[in-house]
Amino acid sequence: MLRLLLATNNPGKLHELMPLLGDVPLHIVTPNTLGLHLEVEETGTTYAENARLKAAAFARASGLLTLADDSGLEVDALNGAPGVYSARYAGAEASDADRRAKLIQVLRQVPAPRRARFRCIIAIAQPSGAIDCFEGICAGEIILEERGANGFGYDPVFYLPEQGCTMAELPSAVKNQISHRARAVQAARLFLHRLATNHC
Repeated sequence: MLRLLLATNNPGKLHELMPLLGDVPLHIVTPNTLGLHLEVEETGTTYAENARLKAAAFARASGLLTLADDSGLEVDALNGAPGVYSARYAGAEASDADRRAKLIQVLRQVPAPRRARFRCIIAIAQPSGAIDCFEGICAGEIILEERGANGFGYDPVFYLPEQGCTMAELPSAVKNQISHRARAVQAARLFLHRLATNHC
């Protein structure tokens, strides 16, 4: 069976990606299981550039088909910020809680609805060097108090009007149908199935 390396050590991302890829006929491995310790500097100015950088570096280091993603939060009132800098929004060493606190502070004077979206780009790199990208978007609003404990990053302040709750209040099964990462994986599934079938 073809192996697929998920190029992340972020436990939140792995927790979301594993079930999303569950029925794709690939043997999924992580950098940890391979003993692969690689830090890729995200120097791109777009999600696609960063996802491609990570996927290519891990594919080269492992010789395996590799999936990497880059995602971020885009707030209309902030002209799309924090965007590709979402993970570094409150500084390189800041926690998820620090980033949410900064976002709430910055948006405190902005009237509701504070429209925003999560965007995710998944890059799939083959050992040959070919890289394909897939996008997923989830629209919502930013609220000024944290709600919910299921999720990570900006999930507790990302409100989904259609669901009547924040991303962090959703059951995992629902989040794995509507999140930006879920939608990007759904876009990539046919491609992954084709690679797996051609490998057999």
